[in-house]
Amino acid sequence: MQFFRVGIAQIDSTVGDLEGNTIKILNGIDRARRFGVDLLTFPELAISGYLPEDLVYRSEFIDKELRSLDDIINHSDNITLVVGLVDIDKKNDSLYNAAAIVHNKKLAGMYHKRRLSLFGKYDESYYFKKGEQGSIYQISGVPVGISIGNDLLSYISYNRAKVIVNISSFPYYIGETATRENILMARAKDSISVILNSNMVGGQDGIIFDGYSKIIDEDGRIIAKGRQFDEDFIVADIDIDKISKKRMYSLEKRITGDGDLTFKMISDAPIILDKPKIQSRDDEREIEGLSSIGEIYNALVLGTKDYVIKNGFKKVVLGLSGGIDSSLVATIAVDAIGNDNVIGVMMPSVYTSLQSLNDAKTIANNLAIELLEIPIDKIYKEYLDQMEPYFKDYEKDKTEENIQSRIRGNLLMALSNKFGWLVLSTGNKSEAAVGYTTLYGDMAGGFSVISDVYKSMVYKLADYRNSIKKVIPDSIREKEPSAELSDGQKDTDILPPYDVLDPILIAYLDEGKSVEDIIRMGFERDTVRLVVDLIRKNEFKRRQAPIGIKITRRALRMPLTNRFKEF
Repeated sequence: MQFFRVGIAQIDSTVGDLEGNTIKILNGIDRARRFGVDLLTFPELAISGYLPEDLVYRSEFIDKELRSLDDIINHSDNITLVVGLVDIDKKNDSLYNAAAIVHNKKLAGMYHKRRLSLFGKYDESYYFKKGEQGSIYQISGVPVGISIGNDLLSYISYNRAKVIVNISSFPYYIGETATRENILMARAKDSISVILNSNMVGGQDGIIFDGYSKIIDEDGRIIAKGRQFDEDFIVADIDIDKISKKRMYSLEKRITGDGDLTFKMISDAPIILDKPKIQSRDDEREIEGLSSIGEIYNALVLGTKDYVIKNGFKKVVLGLSGGIDSSLVATIAVDAIGNDNVIGVMMPSVYTSLQSLNDAKTIANNLAIELLEIPIDKIYKEYLDQMEPYFKDYEKDKTEENIQSRIRGNLLMALSNKFGWLVLSTGNKSEAAVGYTTLYGDMAGGFSVISDVYKSMVYKLADYRNSIKKVIPDSIREKEPSAELSDGQKDTDILPPYDVLDPILIAYLDEGKSVEDIIRMGFERDTVRLVVDLIRKNEFKRRQAPIGIKITRRALRMPLTNRFKEF
């Protein structure tokens, strides 16, 4: 019986941290040796981090990255590696998203990604040239095909390969984890090959990579799985003889040839038979996957953690109003970087209710975070006094309301400037979509945690976190949403109730339904028109919002100058 031991080092690379990323790779190699691994894989662009964007145009960046590859090659005695990086063809002045195949202190080959990715703000074709040829490598008698990301979804003519390596940086989006898993399982079963999907984990400028790497056998069954939203290391033994026999007797196997793949032998040494036993994991239940709400919550925690830490911040600060949005953001921040590194600021005015004051203190106490209280009444009065000569002939309106929000934004930014704290803005996607925000007020900040989370989802996330340990009190959960910028103000004074607003937003923004389609769903015509009109008119605000975590594939982005109307 011929067992081929494979491993996946699921690491969280930081863009541009070539030294730190290389150390993680070298540590992964050392760990693989202790397990007797024959073939070890790392994620897409593991050395450079995903995606280095314009750094790839810096010659010193590419030179340093290639020196990092040399360090990895020199550390590769008696093991085969597949590791992602940026490759350069200096003759043609071309850059490639590449996988280096390294064996026993030699660079055995370089594979170039053939189906370049496009998601969010990342368009790989802007930076990289498309690869033209693939290869199958004979490693200790085992034919191994190499692919990167979506290559495996299109280029599946690996009939001679019994193991297919797929290094990737697949981003996390709501509802797509199972789809990706099913596609990989189908590819393995269809090709009668074992697939190693080594996926990146971590946050990069609001994009989340969830890891969840997998080793899938020739029957399409997952035999090893990495954690979601965390670094991990997984190992499995592949029965090569079993694959050969299944291919021999399978009537379903489609022989289409290997197309433009070349065949290279990089090691004819026999597979080492004397390997240490693979110990069963003690966290298998954790690896089974989270609920959909659990996935979203953990994605937000990872995105917050990586943005704060990778950008060199020690602490964060946010306005803690006693409302559900700021309470959820504070909770996520504590789970991401610890309660000692989160500061809440309560900035009451004459319109702030006693309940909100008490709720802010309760959530701060439950989370064990520092709470500063800075009343804004005196500052607000000074603003009004200074503007009185200009406003005296006009009734009070949203102008006076927005002044309060902008005072609060200024105070948070002052604390940020003085102490180096990162300001977390707390607005949700429902508010941003319809412009129920104050430019330079509650939109102020350096990072927006829930900007891609609808209000109805905010409540579900709060309930999920409370199911683990209750920190968000019922009084916050049950309180009617209000900005508390005027007497008796409620969100529903301006907006439809969120159980009406959010389905309209989801239908229009996420599902691409027309106004008439949404009306046929049972919503009032005037309400739908109001919502769509607000979406169109408030792009100028959204363009000036801080970067935030992205958990849905569709971008909320309209033309700034836009005369298109659907009614």
